[in-house]
Amino acid sequence: MTNQPIGPDHQLPAQTKPKPSSAVRLIVWIVILLVFAVAFLLIWRHKDTAAATASRRPAGGTISVTTATAKRGDIGVYVEAIGTVTPVYTASITSQVTGVITAVNYREGQIVQKGDPLIEIDSRPYKATLLQAEGTLERDRNVLAQAQMDLARYKDAWARNAIPKQTLDDQEKLVLQDEGTVKLDQGAVQYDQIQVDFCHIVAPITGRVGLRLVDPGNVVQSNGTNPLVVITQLQPTTVIFPVPEDNLGEIAPRLRKKSALQVTAFDRTGQKQLGEGTLISLDNQINTTTGTVNARSLFANRDNSLFPNQFVNARLLVDTQHNAILIPTSTIQHNGTEAYVFVLQENFAHMRDIKTGVVDGDTTAVTGVNAGDVLANSSFDKLQDKSKVAVSGKPIPASTNGSSAP
Repeated sequence: MTNQPIGPDHQLPAQTKPKPSSAVRLIVWIVILLVFAVAFLLIWRHKDTAAATASRRPAGGTISVTTATAKRGDIGVYVEAIGTVTPVYTASITSQVTGVITAVNYREGQIVQKGDPLIEIDSRPYKATLLQAEGTLERDRNVLAQAQMDLARYKDAWARNAIPKQTLDDQEKLVLQDEGTVKLDQGAVQYDQIQVDFCHIVAPITGRVGLRLVDPGNVVQSNGTNPLVVITQLQPTTVIFPVPEDNLGEIAPRLRKKSALQVTAFDRTGQKQLGEGTLISLDNQINTTTGTVNARSLFANRDNSLFPNQFVNARLLVDTQHNAILIPTSTIQHNGTEAYVFVLQENFAHMRDIKTGVVDGDTTAVTGVNAGDVLANSSFDKLQDKSKVAVSGKPIPASTNGSSAP
């Protein structure tokens, strides 16, 4: 048999390559997507960092700041607490007799002086009883006078041996009995006079009268529980506030030496000063629940700015630190428990760690800077160590007198 070449139509088909599985293709696509995601995140983060850096730095790379200057001066050490205005005297006047009110002589809110008439009660029944007691007293006085005359006669008769000794002794005892009766009558007259006086109620202290509580025609009872009028002394007045027991070691020795510790009272917001006074006394025991002891301070209150039972912010000046470095509290920044400031030198800001001490309102005593150092007082969100700065506005000096508000 003759071997003939096989035609193209009769050639064997070429061996086909196996197709990749679907799992392999899925892995490839996942890898590609991850690569794109990582690249996108890197580009996005780079843009955010560039934008943040651009927002921190103004054009030209210079940060505009306001400044404050560290100064050397005195600063007070204060104890601050919420106190209550407590009058020195408060008189709740009740009736000592039973009767009908005939007149009310005060106006609501009136300032009365000691001895001014307030309320009149019908005194006619008590005056009648007083008149009876005075009549009894007068009669018994005459009885006593007659007994004394008889005693004088008996003494003369006894001197002449005209009467027995027993008669003289009896007359002496009779005189003593009449003297006792006269004393009883005098006591009855005084008691009835007091009842008459109780019908005329006067102010026991100088102060301000409250709202009217009774009217003419009302019947009042003796020793009643409802007051007829309440008077509160306004000048002077006191403020009572709690002091932590940890501060007693500083306060008590100065009180024993009769040193005047200044107390300043501010309103509820702590912005308006209501008055200045002095500490006069501490309570005799510590409150074990709060760990504080109540202190009483005296205020002249000449303008009546302190009102009874008013809540105030009391500031007790315990001590004064002299020659301290003072800076505005607003210049101090914190990084956790550390405090620092930016000191400006040759148009650059240098971060410097400090230690804070006494704080008095907007002023703080610190160590770590020197008097005369110029500090940054704004733009802290842009400032970094060795940032280039430009001063805008006028410098804000640190107060050397401390703050006037808590």
